[in-house]
Amino acid sequence: MADISRQREWLAPWREFQQRIEDLVTLAELAQQEEDPAAAAEAERELVALQRSFDELETSSLLSGEYDDHHAIISINAGAGGTEACDWVDMLTRMYLRWAERHGYERDVIDRTPGESAGSKSITAVISGPSAYGHLRAERGVHRLVRISPFDAQKRRHTTFASVDVIPEVAAADRIEIDPEEVKIETYRSTGAGGQHVNKTDSAVRITHVPTGLVVQCQNERSQHHNRSNAMRVLMARLLERRRAEEQQKMADLRGEQPPIEWARQIRSYFLHPYKMVKDHRTDFETANAEAVLDGDLDDLIGAFLQWDASNGKGA
Repeated sequence: MADISRQREWLAPWREFQQRIEDLVTLAELAQQEEDPAAAAEAERELVALQRSFDELETSSLLSGEYDDHHAIISINAGAGGTEACDWVDMLTRMYLRWAERHGYERDVIDRTPGESAGSKSITAVISGPSAYGHLRAERGVHRLVRISPFDAQKRRHTTFASVDVIPEVAAADRIEIDPEEVKIETYRSTGAGGQHVNKTDSAVRITHVPTGLVVQCQNERSQHHNRSNAMRVLMARLLERRRAEEQQKMADLRGEQPPIEWARQIRSYFLHPYKMVKDHRTDFETANAEAVLDGDLDDLIGAFLQWDASNGKGA
């Protein structure tokens, strides 16, 4: 029944798209017969909107990975560069939250480690919505920023990096059983900006999975219970991702493959000086509208990645 429901959800927008095409044909014929400029202009606007809708539907059709329909957990970490790198983490976070907002997705920042003077050393957020992971897996990798640093009194150009990791949130059917004996839970006082309650109680939670050494922490909620729940969500997702990676590595070993170290690869550059451009180094897609990208206009970049990913037969 769940598969049938998903198929219906997938077909619904295509059926709506077909109906819009039929309505457009009727409108265009009416505009021609009546020689109505207003109707003709409306038909042209709808044609442009339909093209955009088709591009979105085409992108959605590429989301066929095992976990593409899941929600996403996105973690952003500053690279070398001090305050400049921490500010870059905040810029990327805003970009993804704005993208999620455009798509009507729920956005929940569950952990933030502030920088020493500005920005954030790391941020973890959950993006909840249809195929959030399928889209955002395009963002996994190292992102480079080139700009005149607002933190440099001499106004010199700086290059800084941040790494983005995206994993699917664990659905009920994929949940991993965690032995309580293998988990170490610590509470501590939240750091950084917050309300009077946040910084005066031990509401922050750090969970360590002893067998694997995985550590997850959450501190953005006022309630220790909520922080613990969010930390467990992230831990289960990371354990699932670890299991998937181990399975893929075993298959690669059997085939004699030597997969590249994906996490170390720079996937995209954002140039804000001396010119403005965003370029994806995997797909060679580039745009001069860097401000729009940083404001969350990622659909063309994501669409280009999904096309490239499908043509290379990689998947998620």
